[in-house]
Amino acid sequence: MADSLADYESLAAAVLPAAVRDFVAGGSGSELTLRRNRAALEAITLTPRVLAGIDEPDPSRTLLGSQLTMPVGVAPMAYQRLLHPEGELLLAAAAATAGIPYVISTLSSVPLEKIAAVTPSWFQLYWLRDRGLVRTLVERATAAGCGALMVTVDVPVMGRRLRDVRNSFALPPEVVAANIVDMATEAHAAVPGLSAVAVHTASAFEPAVGWSDLQWLRSSSELPLVVKGILDPRDATRAADLGADGVVVSNHGGRQLDGAPASIDALGPVVDAIGNHCTVMVDGGMRGGIDVVKALALGASAVLIGRPLLWALAVNAVDEALALLRQELGDAMLLAGCADLAAVARLTTGRTPWLISS
Repeated sequence: MADSLADYESLAAAVLPAAVRDFVAGGSGSELTLRRNRAALEAITLTPRVLAGIDEPDPSRTLLGSQLTMPVGVAPMAYQRLLHPEGELLLAAAAATAGIPYVISTLSSVPLEKIAAVTPSWFQLYWLRDRGLVRTLVERATAAGCGALMVTVDVPVMGRRLRDVRNSFALPPEVVAANIVDMATEAHAAVPGLSAVAVHTASAFEPAVGWSDLQWLRSSSELPLVVKGILDPRDATRAADLGADGVVVSNHGGRQLDGAPASIDALGPVVDAIGNHCTVMVDGGMRGGIDVVKALALGASAVLIGRPLLWALAVNAVDEALALLRQELGDAMLLAGCADLAAVARLTTGRTPWLISS
């Protein structure tokens, strides 16, 4: 039993192989951006309001046409069967119970149709070299009833993740990229000094994807379109101008450009640029309910949670983890004097000096 959402990492460490643990926990390069995500969140202060007369705060929100019990979604994450035999199906079922959206990864280890049958889902799209396959994935997601498309735009090539390189990481035979299984053979071939997953994505992903491709995707689907991987407000503005219904301010959990800003630091300028025109979400370093409150106070409409839920999946505790997150969020709102999310958005925020342990 965990006392906080952050506790699941140490619980999972006791049961996972070291290489799998590194695959989930690691970032790119020297992991500067990975550490920066947490440091930036920890540096934010919230000034609570008192005597608010609140008994039970209401964290519910409507997002992209869906009613959520809290402003949280399960971030798209690959190969969840590395953590638990049921993988995506178990985490998706927990999301359904919690009343929040589950974002299916292109690189899920269970076919998207099986996941979408379990819970209201969005589909995350990586741009593949084969545009016909991109079209097919969009059609499959639509036919499966996915409520939105979330195209990830910050992976022209996978960041050099040194933990995986040093571990010569490869997928075990039973874990496959189930949505593009015919393209995924390289991901299982361990080569000293290489990440087999990186080799696979290099052959499958289109590095030269551009704004015209996003325009084509917008014209090819009537589903709400979310662009994930935005850090610069100029890119956010262009995505909105091309018809995006939302963006996710994200540095890919510190796994792409090492040295990129913390997502939470990039949030405010993006909200200022497009917050009146489309939905703005954020991910990166979120470890509990107080982080959700900080993100919403800085202008986000919702937060995507990633690694903590994978750690909970490893110890078969995803329902517990999401219930704990809901409790943390409610406690934080009550302590801050916020009856609802509109009040959270009016909280005063500030910064304390960064304290980064060596």
